[in-house]
Amino acid sequence: MDSYPLAGGITVFLIIGLIVVFGSILAGYVLHHGNVLVLWQWTEFIIIGGAGLGAYIVGNPPSILKATLSQTLALLKPTPYSDKAYSELLQVLYDVFQKARKDGLVGLEPHIEEPEKSDIFKKYPHFMKQHHAMSFLADTLKVLLTGTIENHHLADILETDLEQHNEESLAVAHAVRTVGDAMPGFGIIAAVLGVIITMGKIGGDPSGVGESVAAALVGTFLGILLCYGVLAPMANAMELRARAEHSYMNCIRTAILAFARGDSPMTAVEFARRNIEPNERPSFSALEQMTRKRAA
Repeated sequence: MDSYPLAGGITVFLIIGLIVVFGSILAGYVLHHGNVLVLWQWTEFIIIGGAGLGAYIVGNPPSILKATLSQTLALLKPTPYSDKAYSELLQVLYDVFQKARKDGLVGLEPHIEEPEKSDIFKKYPHFMKQHHAMSFLADTLKVLLTGTIENHHLADILETDLEQHNEESLAVAHAVRTVGDAMPGFGIIAAVLGVIITMGKIGGDPSGVGESVAAALVGTFLGILLCYGVLAPMANAMELRARAEHSYMNCIRTAILAFARGDSPMTAVEFARRNIEPNERPSFSALEQMTRKRAA
């Protein structure tokens, strides 16, 4: 399965990037002796923003609309999939596999039936907040507990599960990118409407005609800016965050498959460690030290 770079630092660079985009455009405009107030054409904002919002509502189900708000707000927070998060994940996996090795898979039953009450999982608050990952681990262990599934079938199940989850996670990013691609078109619509209004003023005050033309051009400017300066970068940031979660869950998948085929807890966790991106991956000595502490 593919591996993706984690979304570390997305929040900081998203804010810095937007500041650079708008700051450089406004600074260059002012240095050319442009009047900033001319850019404030609220009717153009209504046309472009309303058309874009309407198209977004028409083209997406309510679940995507709801998830859009939560994923947009999530961009203002640091990524939960840091090196510390991966270190904790490896410890969780090691504890779970050690428990299964010591007491058998039956010994895991109370922990996977009610994970929120498990003494194992309670020690790792960050992991418990990753509800998708928690469910993925618990449900897969339940399948192993039945003892009726072969390894290659288990791999297919996990592959399908992760693919479906990844598609769901990327749906918002794809929707935002699609409406962003439409923004220049809506900008042209706003500009055409402005030209229509301008045509009705021909023969009148030249300054009024000039202001009307300027207002029309602002629509084109705004549509292109929203597309390439705001929505496309936001969609990319959402996609990186979704792929970071995918990598986190793929780490769990790798460990479970290794343990299911009979590898020791340490070996299974090492397989998971090798699946982590190098910039987030704990060293082998750090992993060995963590597992020794857990064993002690």
